Amino acid sequence: MTEPQPAAATGTEPETFSPMRWEGPGLRLLDQTRLPLEEVWMDCEIPEQVADAIRRLAVRGAPAIGVAAAYGLVLGIRTVRDPERLAGRFDEVSELLGSTRPTAVNLRWALERGRQVFLASAADGPEATTAALLAWARELHADDVRINRRMGAHGAALFAAGSRVLTHCNAGALATAGYGTALGVIQSAWEQGRVGQVWVDETRPLLQGARLTAWELKRLGIPFRLVTDNSAGALLSQGLVDGIVVGADRIAANGDTANKIGTYTVAVLAHRHKVPFYVAAPLSTIDRATPNGAAIPIEERKSLEVTEVFGTRVAPEDTQALNFAFDVTPAELITAIITEVGVLRAPYERSIAAAFGDS
Repeated sequence: MTEPQPAAATGTEPETFSPMRWEGPGLRLLDQTRLPLEEVWMDCEIPEQVADAIRRLAVRGAPAIGVAAAYGLVLGIRTVRDPERLAGRFDEVSELLGSTRPTAVNLRWALERGRQVFLASAADGPEATTAALLAWARELHADDVRINRRMGAHGAALFAAGSRVLTHCNAGALATAGYGTALGVIQSAWEQGRVGQVWVDETRPLLQGARLTAWELKRLGIPFRLVTDNSAGALLSQGLVDGIVVGADRIAANGDTANKIGTYTVAVLAHRHKVPFYVAAPLSTIDRATPNGAAIPIEERKSLEVTEVFGTRVAPEDTQALNFAFDVTPAELITAIITEVGVLRAPYERSIAAAFGDS
């Protein structure tokens, strides 16, 4: 682990912040567990370090996990010297990375594409295979930033001038390769004068809103106020929210969406108060092999994240806790899904199919 240092922009887009970069001996990841108090970059030289970073949420957010895993494949293959070991090593590393987070479909999506690159280059030997995987990972990184910027442009048009927007968890540059999904939409709308203030849910139990979204909005100079998760109903009932935009970890073929726990609650409240509820996610987050939300695997994390707050116990000893990392918002509660190819609306089976080019 390196000493704290200023966060720097990636070369994928001018002045676009990224929480990861490939340089020197390997992959550098901004340790998001240390934010907002410290900006600490971790050096990852083996895939096990990348897998550990994903598991403990040092890198998190579906798109960011996918790109980090792509670089993790490179780290695993680059040490192979024997061509006969290539296929076995690729399977080992892919299985290691794929086991880290079950809900985020971008992880599996990236690993499947990495396998295609591997199969196309493996016959040329270890060095050529490593080079091909690194070129692909770099392009995946850059493409995610381009996709997020297009998503931001599409989503910004959904908001009227000076809108007060609520978001849940963190779906900014930190959750992607750069620019962000939901926060990318907010940033684009802010630049056009369409956002006047952002309401930031704290997002218990790990406080991604308080720690990460607030950090990003402050860095961007966008006005925001932090609220407890259970304030959403009060804000909506008092007419203080004009629109809601969140990210996604997986979207089923019918439009049902898995996102950070608490998102479903916000969607129900938005429906009750007739406030638009938008999901911003790239097409890579849409899993057409998953028919509906009931088929999405929901990660359950350790109970200590609930019974303790960053190491300080807040519940009696031996308290048992249920800690779902995500919940599912039914498609009927989603006003629209913002993607890089445009804004999708119900019926989502039809609009999603069209977004993928089905006739």
